[in-house]
Amino acid sequence: MKTKAFCAIVVPMLAIGSPAGWPAFVHVRSTLVGTPAGQAVASALVAPPVAPLVVPEIPVDSVELQTAVERRVVIADFRGNGRNVIDAKLTNMGTSRLKVEAEVGEMFEAGWNTVILVRPASVEIAPGKTAQLQLATVATRAANKLSEQSYKLSHGRLPKLDRLLAYAQEHPEFTAGAVQTAVLAVTENLPLSAVCKFTPIAGELKSRFNSDAFRVDTLDLILALSALRELGVPDASVVMTIDPQLKVEAMIEPLCRAAAMRYYGITAATEWEFWKGELLRGEPSTRHYALYGIARFYPEVALEMLPKWARETKTNPVFRTSALQALADTKRPEALPLLRQLADELGLNTELGRAAVGAAEFLDEQLAAVSAKHASVTFRTSGKLERF
Repeated sequence: MKTKAFCAIVVPMLAIGSPAGWPAFVHVRSTLVGTPAGQAVASALVAPPVAPLVVPEIPVDSVELQTAVERRVVIADFRGNGRNVIDAKLTNMGTSRLKVEAEVGEMFEAGWNTVILVRPASVEIAPGKTAQLQLATVATRAANKLSEQSYKLSHGRLPKLDRLLAYAQEHPEFTAGAVQTAVLAVTENLPLSAVCKFTPIAGELKSRFNSDAFRVDTLDLILALSALRELGVPDASVVMTIDPQLKVEAMIEPLCRAAAMRYYGITAATEWEFWKGELLRGEPSTRHYALYGIARFYPEVALEMLPKWARETKTNPVFRTSALQALADTKRPEALPLLRQLADELGLNTELGRAAVGAAEFLDEQLAAVSAKHASVTFRTSGKLERF
């Protein structure tokens, strides 16, 4: 009975007194956290910082293209056009990442076609994966069949091209067309008529094959010949240098003029003498070309000189016609009335008169095209224009 009475009194007191006791407990805990001991406890409850994930480098094995294909580490499919490109599809058959490297001088063949790699190339391939690699090539024969077909690596090599290919790596200005022309000059020594884009005066060389796909700009021809000369190849041993037309064609072409002056040893101080010499003492088949050079690079002289050549009845008709056409090459507005006047003087029923009309029409179109290219000026305003 006494026990029941004691419980009846004490239990309600605990029930009532417990909420009042919580603040004191919290205060004690807060005080504890502020002490060194408390900080140690709190630090133990905080998760340690996570170290950054370090991804180990995946080792890459380097292998040369031909070695990789022969050992079947790589399965290769080559497709080429017979001239300047081979597209390679390479599949890594191994268990490690590969860096496949194609070296300059590698040769590929398809039937009678042969091409040679002129720029190094490489690609990394993951295990079991396939990668594409484009290879820059040149034909070693102008008789190559130019069509897309399958190629295979060749064990053949052309040591006589080694120095030329090394030169190409050291001279980025050596264009693809120039490399191709120089290679064919070494391997087949083709004449100028087989590789130039301009119309040869002497006519095209009869050949068993069509070399049209290997015709290049005049600048490419001069760059190719310059490279061969730097490599010690005698000019006289390169057939295309024998043709006198190349020199005057190269000097007439504005984009090629600087390279031609270097190759032929012509300076700014001696250029006029070159044109004068070509006109008076040059090869009979190319003497009239000098009139075009004078018109393009000495237009003030041409405006005074060329009408006299066109009017002189004792002058060869070829020179008179060239003088009329060269007036249009000055691209000067002052030449337009001169040509129209010459057309009236020479007569519209004559070949010279019609040549003057054609030259005038050509020059008129050129001047109109230049005028159309002039940029128009646009005026902008940030707000509305005020009325006056």
